[in-house]
Amino acid sequence: MRDHGGNLDGAMARFGGDPSDWIDLSTGINRVPYPMPDIPPARWQNLPTKAEIAALCDAAARAYRTQAPILPLAGAQGAIQLIPQLRIPGEARVLAPTYNEHAASLRAGGWTVQDVPTLKDLHGADLAVVVNPNNPDGQTFSAAQLKALRDKVGLLVVDESFADPRPDLSVASIAADKPGLLVLRSFGKFYGLAGLRLGFVLGHGDDIAKLAEAAGPWPISGAAIEIGLKALADTQWAAQTTARLRSEVPRIDVIAAGAGWDSAGGGELFRLYATPNAEAAQDRLAKSHIWSRIFPWSPSLIRLGLPGTPAEWARLKDALD
Repeated sequence: MRDHGGNLDGAMARFGGDPSDWIDLSTGINRVPYPMPDIPPARWQNLPTKAEIAALCDAAARAYRTQAPILPLAGAQGAIQLIPQLRIPGEARVLAPTYNEHAASLRAGGWTVQDVPTLKDLHGADLAVVVNPNNPDGQTFSAAQLKALRDKVGLLVVDESFADPRPDLSVASIAADKPGLLVLRSFGKFYGLAGLRLGFVLGHGDDIAKLAEAAGPWPISGAAIEIGLKALADTQWAAQTTARLRSEVPRIDVIAAGAGWDSAGGGELFRLYATPNAEAAQDRLAKSHIWSRIFPWSPSLIRLGLPGTPAEWARLKDALD
């Protein structure tokens, strides 16, 4: 099922309220976003130029510590939907459970898809997908492990959408070495601006050129370029945000433990908990207009993003006390 967090319309239909009443913790998106800069009118009026897109790619290359060719797209999701077109459909394997759009997009593109539980089970696939850190359990793999895996599959896709606080895990630095590795990065999650719809795919020049041809001449907006340029260059904000998120993880874990939930994983942007009944736990929070993420494949697991303001933290604690 292509179910997702962020489905506040469904939550409001069941529990009432309007968007301003709700705290959406279902997505793993940073709720203390990068401060929006003023956007010049020309960014809205004019089509993005090649030079402007190239400047954004240079900023992303510096932020992600890579010399690999980069293609900006409408979120990492834009890359997920294009990648099935990059090779002749064959056998794909996805390290699972994970973000379900990878398998869904591959199946829609004519691939045979198998969910597998270990890295070793990916060996021999025509295309393999690893989300690192994984969503929703936060499982991580070292860059060395993934570099070794690259030589055992036809095309390795590493989704690093939640890797901004963990640059040590990234394989972006080796993405240009040779064809066969694509790295996905999300801008909206760490920078808290998912509505901007900005992400990147990094890889060998041949693969990026093919994806760029499929994406067309204007894959992103002028506003995305303006904001992305400023945010990706703001290393001080990124360092402070990483430190804040890491300091707040124990805080939300303590609140969840007080409700009788057990830690089941997670990372700096989201936490996963085991509960006696995930649907009942979600309903309990929803009555306080706090939305969470549960999964059709698990009756017990619930995922929470981290609250942003002190008022949001207080509401979460009150809802679970």
